[in-house]
Parts: sequence; structure tokens; C-alpha cells
Amino acid sequence: MADTATTASAAAAASAASTSTDAPPFQLGKPRFQQTSFYGRFRHFLDIIDPRTLFVTERRLREAVQLLEDYKHGTLRPGVTNEQLWSAQKIKQAILHPDTNEKIFMPFRMSGYIPFGTPIVVGLLLPNQTLASTVFWQWLNQSHNACVNYANRNATKPSPASKFIQGYLGAVISAVSIAVGLNVLVQKANKFTPATRLLVQRFVPFPAVASANICNVVLMRYGELEEGIDVLDGDGNLVGSSKIAARHALLETALTRVVLPMPILVLPPIVMSMLEKTALLQARPRLLLPVQSLVCLAAFGLALPLAISLFPQMSEIETSQLEPEIAQATSSRTVVYNKGL
Repeated sequence: MADTATTASAAAAASAASTSTDAPPFQLGKPRFQQTSFYGRFRHFLDIIDPRTLFVTERRLREAVQLLEDYKHGTLRPGVTNEQLWSAQKIKQAILHPDTNEKIFMPFRMSGYIPFGTPIVVGLLLPNQTLASTVFWQWLNQSHNACVNYANRNATKPSPASKFIQGYLGAVISAVSIAVGLNVLVQKANKFTPATRLLVQRFVPFPAVASANICNVVLMRYGELEEGIDVLDGDGNLVGSSKIAARHALLETALTRVVLPMPILVLPPIVMSMLEKTALLQARPRLLLPVQSLVCLAAFGLALPLAISLFPQMSEIETSQLEPEIAQATSSRTVVYNKGL
């Protein structure tokens, strides 16, 4: 029976391939684009954050899931193209959690990160903020980040709520402390002119958010450093659990979290400082907030796929760099591990 199902699945795949020449042959559960190059990873993550999947109806989601089930069991109807299969997989991965198969709340999906996060970025970059507004926007930003992290977590192993609360509180406290501290220092800097002080204040959110992101990653995933993470050989077989690979995974993720807010929180202040001098905005100050929102949206849309494309989702490391027991457990020169997002 298994051989029959496999043959039928292969036949269905061949049928799909023959009816679609634009899309690559479909592979269930595999990325559509090659992950060995930065461009391939960039195209892959553009699919993941595509905000159009937020508008997929319940009926379309059921159809996509059913299409993938038909492909898996070799009962795919004739005429289904590779493009349709890739589209169905994109929809399922954007909406349903891969481990629990439950729908992810829309604001916390990766595809909702930019639309729901942009208003927060605009709030972080508002000029002349009071102490209360600084605390509010930093708290809201880290709350949103924590919920996105939790909603897209690896749910194959149970994680205690205390770990989530610890990471959340650590991120909020570090972000608020750094933002408030830097703002106080800027206010007390008598050497700055009012214009310079305003410009410097606009860059305060970046170090606050970047440091909080690192704190969030370390605290939320500290268990990986203690227990290690799974490493696999070239055939996908489990080799063992490595603490060294866990350190590499956390370092790569932390670097991503530092790069991510850089264009979002650095480019808009530079662009806005130039745009504010134009005759159009000086004559129509009410346009400042809408223009700043568009600038932040563009920066966010560029920064997110660029940052998460820096490292492959499945990273590779030489076995000689890992624990001796890992190196002795496989003949492979390299092993792979899931870096996480």
C-alpha cells in the first residue's frame, strides 16, 4: 500500500510539473527557493511575510490544506499545477502553526509583523516625547515582539510560561531603562543646540530596541544553552544534542535582531530630517505624520526580509567544532541545526 501511495504521489507530482513550467517542481514541506544563497533566502522570506495572506478566507485556507493532503496521499486531481501547490503551502505556512496546526492570531503572524508593527515604529520615532510616552511605546513594542516570538515558537517541546514571562520582563525593563536613560542624558547635554538635541533624540530608540531584542532572545531561549539543540546529518538523521550549536544559533539570531531595527529606526529619522526642510512639508505640517508613517512602512518592509535572510534557517557547522561525542557519532563532515527566526 505504501508503494502504491508513493507511486501515485510521484505520478501526481509529474502531472503537476508537466502542466506548469514557470514554477519549480513542488516539494511538500520544502522551501520553494534555494536556501544556500542570500537571494534565495530573501525570496523565501518575502513569501513568509507577504501581508496578502492576512486576507485569505477560511474557505480558501481549507482548500489549500486539502490540496496539500491530496498531494501527500497521492490523490491529487489531474491538472493541478506546481504554482497552485506552492501557493497552497504558502497559505498554510502563513496561517497555521507548523507544530500545533492551529491558527496564529493575525497580529502575531510573520505576515502581520509589518502592518501591525509599523504604527508602533511611528510611535517610537515621534519627536519631543515625554517620559510617559517613551515608556509606553517601548513597552508596546516589546509586548508585540514577545507575542510574535511566542506565537511562532517551536512547540514540539513544552515550554514553561515562566520562561516567556522572564524574557518579556527582561526585554521591557532593558528597553525602557536604556531609552529613558539616554533621553535624560540628551536633555542634560548643554552643548547641544535644540535642533541637534531633537535629532539625537530620534536615534535613541535604536540602541534601546536592539539591546532589548538581544535580551529577549537570550532569556527566551536560555534553555537551549543548558540542554543543547538537535543537530542532524546530511540525510536528516538525528546525531545528538549540542550546546555549542545552541550558542551558534543564539548568536546568529541575536545578530539578526540587532540588524533588524537598524534600517527601521535609523533610516526614517535621517529621511525625515531632510523631508522636513522641503517647502511642501513646511507649508503643510499636518502631512508630517502621514509621510513619516509611509517612510517607516517602507523601511520596515525592506529591513525585515533582509535581516532574517542573513543566515539560513537550517545552519551548517563542521562536526570538528562540536562536542567530541557529536563528532564521534557521525561520519559526516558537517551537521545542520535549526537556527530559529
